[in-house]
Amino acid sequence: MATPQLSPGVLVREVDLTVGRADNVLDNIGAIAGPFALGPVDEAIDITTENELIKTFGKPISTDAQYEYWMSASSYLSYGGVLKVVRTDGGNLVNANAIRNSSGVSTAGEPSLKIKNFDDYEANYADDIANYIFAAKNPGSWANNLKVCVIDDKADQILTVGSAFTTAASVGMGVTTTLTNVPSAGIGTTSLFNGYLKGIITGIGASTVEVKVTSVVSTAGVETPVNYAPKSQLQSFKASTGGGSLTVQLITSAGVATTSSTINTGTAPIRDWYDQQVLQLSNTAIYWNSIAPKPRTSQHAAQRNGKSDEIHVVVVDDTGTVTGIQGNLLEKHLGLSKATDAISAVNSPQKIWWKNYLAIYSNYVYVGDNPSDELNLNEPVVATGFSTAFTEFTNAEGLWNIDAQDKTYSALGNVTYTLSGGKDYSDEGGMSATLGDLFTSYNLFSNKDEIEVDYLIMGPGLGNKFESQAKANHLISIANGRKDCVAVISPHRADVVDITNPDTQTDNIMEFFSPLGSSSYAVFDSGYKYTYDRFNNKFRYIPCNPDVAGLMVRTSIVAYPWFSPAGQQRGILNNAIKLAYNPNKAQRDQLYPLRINSIVNQPGIGILLFGDKTALGYASAFDRINVRRLFLTVEQALQRSAQAQLFELNDEITRANFRNIVEPYLRDVQAKRGLYGFLVVCDASNNTPDVIDNNEFRADIYLKPAKSINYVTLTFVATRTGVSFEEVAGTV
Repeated sequence: MATPQLSPGVLVREVDLTVGRADNVLDNIGAIAGPFALGPVDEAIDITTENELIKTFGKPISTDAQYEYWMSASSYLSYGGVLKVVRTDGGNLVNANAIRNSSGVSTAGEPSLKIKNFDDYEANYADDIANYIFAAKNPGSWANNLKVCVIDDKADQILTVGSAFTTAASVGMGVTTTLTNVPSAGIGTTSLFNGYLKGIITGIGASTVEVKVTSVVSTAGVETPVNYAPKSQLQSFKASTGGGSLTVQLITSAGVATTSSTINTGTAPIRDWYDQQVLQLSNTAIYWNSIAPKPRTSQHAAQRNGKSDEIHVVVVDDTGTVTGIQGNLLEKHLGLSKATDAISAVNSPQKIWWKNYLAIYSNYVYVGDNPSDELNLNEPVVATGFSTAFTEFTNAEGLWNIDAQDKTYSALGNVTYTLSGGKDYSDEGGMSATLGDLFTSYNLFSNKDEIEVDYLIMGPGLGNKFESQAKANHLISIANGRKDCVAVISPHRADVVDITNPDTQTDNIMEFFSPLGSSSYAVFDSGYKYTYDRFNNKFRYIPCNPDVAGLMVRTSIVAYPWFSPAGQQRGILNNAIKLAYNPNKAQRDQLYPLRINSIVNQPGIGILLFGDKTALGYASAFDRINVRRLFLTVEQALQRSAQAQLFELNDEITRANFRNIVEPYLRDVQAKRGLYGFLVVCDASNNTPDVIDNNEFRADIYLKPAKSINYVTLTFVATRTGVSFEEVAGTV
């Protein structure tokens, strides 16, 4: 190639022959699906600890033996692995939700509402047309009776007035009080203000009116909006009345004064509205002002000529059904905004639009319908300002969930919604998932390019043996399709638990595993272990397949993946008290040729995995767990390094670079006892002109995998006293 220089000079270029490397593979990711009490549906969630499992998916439940799924997940986590958990869908699942009826009473708005997860919410349930105001974050009865308390900038004061005043008043009418010679602070000066204070009625009681201060108007007709109405705004002007009283005038939308009331401020008939507001709970009394200052106008809205956009939302476990503590304040989301474009003044560029904020940051609720929508007649929002003179804003003008520019948002006040109508997998609180729904959940793990998985954990079977076999075969088919993970399978529960005859148990286990597909990407075991459920204070039988996966994780941690997970050194099960089936040598001799690894209880040692066969149905190096895991580890590591060669030129430089990546890695594996030997062929012999012209790159990697010891023979020979050992050693 000709030099790109057009005049004499020195051109410096670099050629990188270090591209790509064989990184270590950490195979510790398990996957399980099942019916859980709470949590997102049909979405894989990474769980690393039992506490995370409880927080995300709830505790184990006795109903329909749901504890088997939960405790299977917990068992695997005890070995130090990461678990991807999917909550299985169910046709009966419904989210608890709330709306208010025509009487203002909170009730379930949508009897069949099912929001599976965040993506489902964003795609199908986030629009204002949804028939609910608040909904539980995920389906189930767990959120029934949860309370969502909301408050915004509805009023500033509560005024005690005469009956004539309240009779003539209605929400939306104006009120004024005269201001005479009120000191007004300026920059370096103080002047006297004359005019009147202007407010709007936002609520009416038997002898009270709730008033929100909107502006002050000078005698010259200059109106100044009050975006940040200070506490007891009306009381701050009592000096202007001279004598500790003030007169409040009722003004119609046409600007006509109709009725007056004189208020003696000395007897405290003027009360701060926010100071009187209490969360509407049954089991405790909590004042809003003990939680946060009054919501008013955010800085974002004020800078855009907007008003009254702030809103507080708290979630309370009033009855204690969620946390066990009555009146437990679960979440506080304070200073949110009704404006879609609102940004936090203290944590910019954090978005604080209440609907989006709760969808992202709340652990308990989503927002659906717009409470300010004029089509939603059951939400009595009120105007908080006037469009012109004393003409109140319409519902459309005060609509929420739009940008803040020139908006005066309507107000809801102090409102509590009680979530209800949530349902589990059956109307009676059932916790049983169908085979079809479990298939759907496990199919989330079928694409290895989307989700990493090392172990597909079966957990428990289903109600009958045929469904359990179908579930097992489905997991095996997923593992065969991915070719980068192992499915772990246990027998059908009824075949081993509560059966006293071990010969019957043996026959049942062989019958269960017989029709399951041959695969080196699956491992069968014989066990159900007896362990303690501390949440329900009971001992339970649960399957051992999560333990088998856990033993493989442990082996990777304490040794290497190509070591066997069986035996006394690495094969001891966690938290096992006894076994439902403890096969003897004769029974193990029946099971092992049929690809079934026994789990046994050895006195003085414990309960351990006593076999390391895969589910491959014919003799091969891949019929051993350690060999299969060796190849999985090497294949994944070298596949990643091979990806760095894509779109490079297929010449000797590229091939040599690839060999220089692969060979040191395999030497390291050999040094760590994973291989007896290896050979890497990546040259012109297998990258022929036809291969090169087809835009291919080939590397043949030959491995001699190390073999685990499965059979030990000890021969003891008795000899006469005078016989030399050298004479008889060759005859043994």
